[in-house]
Amino acid sequence: MLVRLTKLSCPAYQWFHALKIKKCLPLCAPRCSSTSAVPQITTHYTIHPREKDKRWEGVNMERFAEEADVVIVGAGPAGLSAAIRLKQLAAEQEKDIRVCLVEKAAQIGAHTLSGACLDPAAFKELFPDWKEKGAPLNTPVTEDRFAILTEKHRIPVPILPGLPMNNHGNYIVRLGHLVSWMGEQAEALGVEVYPGYAAAEVLYHEDGSVKGIATNDVGIQKDGAPKTTFERGLELHAKVTIFAEGCHGHLAKQLYKKFDLRASCDAQTYGIGLKELWVIDEKKWKPGRVDHTVGWPLDRHTYGGSFLYHLNEGEPLVAVGFVVGLDYQNPYLSPFREFQRWKHHPSIRPTLEGGKRIAYGARALNEGGLQSIPKLTFPGGLLIGCSPGFMNVPKIKGTHTAMKSGSLAAEAIFKQLTSENLQSKTAGLHVTEYEDNLKQSWVWKELHAVRNIRPSCHGILGVYGGMIYTGIFYWILRGMEPWTLKHKGSDSEQLKPAKDCTPIEYPKPDGQISFDLLSSVALSGTNHEHDQPAHLTLKDDSIPVNRNLSIYDGPEQRFCPAVKWFEEES
Repeated sequence: MLVRLTKLSCPAYQWFHALKIKKCLPLCAPRCSSTSAVPQITTHYTIHPREKDKRWEGVNMERFAEEADVVIVGAGPAGLSAAIRLKQLAAEQEKDIRVCLVEKAAQIGAHTLSGACLDPAAFKELFPDWKEKGAPLNTPVTEDRFAILTEKHRIPVPILPGLPMNNHGNYIVRLGHLVSWMGEQAEALGVEVYPGYAAAEVLYHEDGSVKGIATNDVGIQKDGAPKTTFERGLELHAKVTIFAEGCHGHLAKQLYKKFDLRASCDAQTYGIGLKELWVIDEKKWKPGRVDHTVGWPLDRHTYGGSFLYHLNEGEPLVAVGFVVGLDYQNPYLSPFREFQRWKHHPSIRPTLEGGKRIAYGARALNEGGLQSIPKLTFPGGLLIGCSPGFMNVPKIKGTHTAMKSGSLAAEAIFKQLTSENLQSKTAGLHVTEYEDNLKQSWVWKELHAVRNIRPSCHGILGVYGGMIYTGIFYWILRGMEPWTLKHKGSDSEQLKPAKDCTPIEYPKPDGQISFDLLSSVALSGTNHEHDQPAHLTLKDDSIPVNRNLSIYDGPEQRFCPAVKWFEEES
């Protein structure tokens, strides 16, 4: 089975690069023999154990450990909401609870893409006095537009009250700024925030319950050998560990397997969202305007759409973005190039002409909805936010549900930590009340109401069938239909072999409206030392060529939003 790697860089690409350099096969060759020598790409110790590697003999592997009541992995909206709510409750009831939060970004908010339309419900619950505190919610939505695009035209679609796309009462925000502000509030409450530390390993008690996490080791060469600067990571132990890694987190995937958390749900389905931040001509700037489109340049069987948000942040900023569901069929499709081509549409280009692009980024999105939510609790820990996937897909919003899940998790954990009759069958606490409370909250009600919209796009009419379904069943019945549609399976199973598909010819970027990938990545703020291991781990180094390339013509070179194409190198 082909597995998509929905992160910002693809070690599988090193396969193609190595093959090109070694002239193992022609650049355009669609196949590689399964008997070909397989260059080692993956060096991670979970695949190549250090105890079997002579280069690690004599290296001090001792780790220091810290004890806390709660450890939180990930300082996004969900993780910060959990941390803040825990300390709010502790202050209200005069309890002393140690909360530690680790975040892989060097600064809180640095890995959060700016430009989002926020439903403020959960934020206002967490900060009733948000205005007095100066929260950066500066742009209330004043105009809401939706349209279907053809190659040359824009067909307006009315947004009726009650439809998921209605943004009345929402705010356009720079989410990175909002997360940074939340980080300041957390620290002021006494949360110990550790930016620049990625959680690399889940730790377990002897009884199998989660004990905490270990942060990443540093000082390792690209080939997996220790440098002279090697330092072991830190262990953080806790009574409860909250995993708020975001979409497709590597620790959550391990937890799914160990505790069989996905036994009773559909396979998760994903999307990739690409986003740019522009400074435009002030005459074209409409602060508070929200634009969404579906249709061109995607066909009806490819789920996706666009957004264009006008921010009011002291300068004429717009956030433009494009989302493509990763259950597309044609392996020649490039989400990045579809995004660049979309900006040339006659209804989009005029807004950007004369402007300047100042930022670029991409991230993976959970699109499975209610059907794909796993079991959320296990001995010693729980999952919140985009890690399990609470995104309201037709609403194109998940921040508010992620924040609410964090607050509900904090309340359940606090109740159990401070209980005078605390009894636990395992060393790590199993906070089952969190999942029960979530299912009684507005989060579950909201996701249940829209549960059938995304899978309804799998019919013969594709995306347009989903729109018809929304208009008939959601708008009239508000999700009360007595059936629940299933997803078709994993995204990778929907991809067709390259021999059954037509290559897509994309126009060259003009450097003014559309751009190449390298100049885009340069604006992403992504910097890595060259001599360090890839942050993605391949379980089998032969898959990229022996399967992905030979059957699907190497779709990694197209779906990854930060990998350079061969034709640009030649």
